[in-house]
Amino acid sequence: MYRARSFMPGRRALVLSTATVAIGGAYLLSRPAYADSQPIPPYKKRPGPLWSPPSRAQMLEHLRTSGIYVHRTAEGGPEPGAVLKKDEAESEGDDVFDLLIVGGGATGAGTALDAASRGLKVACVERDDFASGTSSKSTKLVHGGVRYLQKAIFELDYEQWKLVKEALKERRVFLETAPHLSSMLPILLPIYTWWQLPYYYAGCKLYDILAGKENMESAYWMGKGKAVEAFPMIKSEGLVGGVVYYDGQHNDSRMNISLVMTAVQHGAVMANHVEVTALHKRPDPSRGGEERIYGATLKDRMTGEEWKVRCRGVINATGPFSDGVRKLDEPTVKEIVAPSAGVHITLPNYYGPKTMGLLDPATSDGRVIFFLPWQGNVIAGTTDSPTTVSQNPIPAEKEIQWILDEVRNYLSPDVKVRRGDVLSAWSGIRPLVMDPAAKNTQSLVRNHMINISKGGLLTIAGGKWTTYRAMAEETVDAAIKEYGLRPNGPSTTEHIKLVGGHAWTKTMYIKLIQQFGLETEVAKHLSESYGDRAWTVASMAATTGETWPLHGVRFSPLYPYIEAEARYAVRSEYALTAVDFIARRTRLSFLNVQVTLESLPRVIDIMGEELGWDRAKKESEFDNAVEFLKSMGLPEQATKLKLADVAKNHGNIGTLGLANSEDAKLYARAQFTPDEVSNLKNQFELFDFDHDQHITKDDLIHAMTNMGYDASTELADSILREVDFGRKGFLNFQDYLDIAAGLKELQLESAFTHLAQLDTSRKIGETGRIGSHADDDSSQRESRRKIPVERSGGGT
Repeated sequence: MYRARSFMPGRRALVLSTATVAIGGAYLLSRPAYADSQPIPPYKKRPGPLWSPPSRAQMLEHLRTSGIYVHRTAEGGPEPGAVLKKDEAESEGDDVFDLLIVGGGATGAGTALDAASRGLKVACVERDDFASGTSSKSTKLVHGGVRYLQKAIFELDYEQWKLVKEALKERRVFLETAPHLSSMLPILLPIYTWWQLPYYYAGCKLYDILAGKENMESAYWMGKGKAVEAFPMIKSEGLVGGVVYYDGQHNDSRMNISLVMTAVQHGAVMANHVEVTALHKRPDPSRGGEERIYGATLKDRMTGEEWKVRCRGVINATGPFSDGVRKLDEPTVKEIVAPSAGVHITLPNYYGPKTMGLLDPATSDGRVIFFLPWQGNVIAGTTDSPTTVSQNPIPAEKEIQWILDEVRNYLSPDVKVRRGDVLSAWSGIRPLVMDPAAKNTQSLVRNHMINISKGGLLTIAGGKWTTYRAMAEETVDAAIKEYGLRPNGPSTTEHIKLVGGHAWTKTMYIKLIQQFGLETEVAKHLSESYGDRAWTVASMAATTGETWPLHGVRFSPLYPYIEAEARYAVRSEYALTAVDFIARRTRLSFLNVQVTLESLPRVIDIMGEELGWDRAKKESEFDNAVEFLKSMGLPEQATKLKLADVAKNHGNIGTLGLANSEDAKLYARAQFTPDEVSNLKNQFELFDFDHDQHITKDDLIHAMTNMGYDASTELADSILREVDFGRKGFLNFQDYLDIAAGLKELQLESAFTHLAQLDTSRKIGETGRIGSHADDDSSQRESRRKIPVERSGGGT
């Protein structure tokens, strides 16, 4: 929701709020809880846990032969694994794909699954990697859209209302078909004005009502004390309370990979790093000789090989790149995509609680910002600004700073929001679209759009992750009608659990610990990333050589990713490059770019063993990965590193990446280096004459006397009070560090900093005297005999 004050005065808000809560209360009490709703029945055609997908080489072979024969079960559906079998006796008419889907993101993979599960012959190709674009760079939410509901109400927009209702239904389906990859998340709306409390509470309750039986948990309000208890990092000054509502959260690229593998199980041919370079047309007698698409030229970007494939219809599901494919059909066609950049940043986990997010409904410029726990860290975003389409857009520094400024507004002063705490930053391109058939071609469609050209190219664009399944169903329905296809029946994807979800339970990780001797954090990660396929990953885990854990060698001690995942990604999930693994099969690059860079040599070694890479290929993979990490926030200085540099330092880039560079201060996570802390400790001890770990007024008098200053009790007391913020009557070492930090980051000078000459880079001089350094001369010391009046603080 946006700033409520701009819509209605407080009194009107109270009236509407009261009415909404009264109307919805009985309804909410009478409906079944989300957790008690009827479970989706197990999919009876699911393969056993030992199912192995066909290789990419087999997929490409089917594309080269331009069609496959799908063996059918007794019920008429495709038999899992049948994609591997080609019947030589099939007629030429069957040696054609029903659909060629271009794009392997959420929409493309979802459409492939929907079509294949209806018994259609489907091929899906992706120019880069599955989920390499917008689908891996989302806000990670599965939501109906609270702010869209507000627009629907205040703008009396029934279309927006329907979109929210559809999204709330799809949210439920999403969480039930991929339980291992998605979950409920409570989100706090902090309230700092009393009249906003009933307003936001009523809005969230209306959100619950609109969800109906698809609702999760009911929204509730809490007072200031409870809000601070639930979200300890929140700014408590002026806080009235908060409203908590529920939405879903997921691991977007892992969800995309699960869609791909589920489509493969249902007979689809899925191939990444395969590009459509041309569309082929011929006259269609059934349409009066009109030129219609009947095939395409494909190029394997890993080898450069090209070939043609035949199909009855082509679906363009390339998101921000939709216009590029449309121009293969009609070179002069008017563009319909209005790309918008959404920047997100990743922060350390101490920025927020592990189990609750935060929504700022009214930022400084009217946008909303989410602040969410994710994969052990915290992500914040998003921005919304016009951009140009590129494969790996680099987040603008001003956008990163805007997010940090907004985060700072809602966090306690104890949480110092710093640029150096940004572990990763990325920009996803949202493909807002204009309907070419609309009279006003400048207006953007509200959700998604399906457009069919004269040549028969079906383009699906727009939408969001939450509604991918409904979009896919609508797209396949339109394709069946346009191309005269004969499916087995209507869509069944509402009841198809995705790969990994069939035998998964919330406590499955315990068995992984007990059977494989994995660390708890690693076992939970495998369970929540691979579902019941975690057994296969764990079985590949190397022994650690330790008493505990027995298996599961990590790439980094900071994150639960293990080496076996790289082998599994290559063998079972079509990972072909290092970037495929660090960005989509795992989420390491989204969580911490420096750790990713440090882990790259080992990632490349393992993938090289699996794929047969020589030294030159490994170096090329490293360079390509570093180039990608630039788009994830890696500092420019660190991008100059080579594979040999990182490998010979065993992944430690601390002395390689930012040392002696201008970026060092900007990207530093800690305020002080070990040497600086040591210097400050020495300085503190020279002030602390009685060695009681406190700098008192008597210590200051002693120090000033030794330094030749005119010392008095009043002056010492004045200097101490200026920096003794806790009014303890003394400074401990933590206080000393805080003073030094203020001087270092904000140039906050005082009489005390002048007296101590706080400089973290300087070492104590040979004389061992307070305020003196090896390079000081007597004239410099003489000039400091009097404390400047303007720095004395006046004793207040």
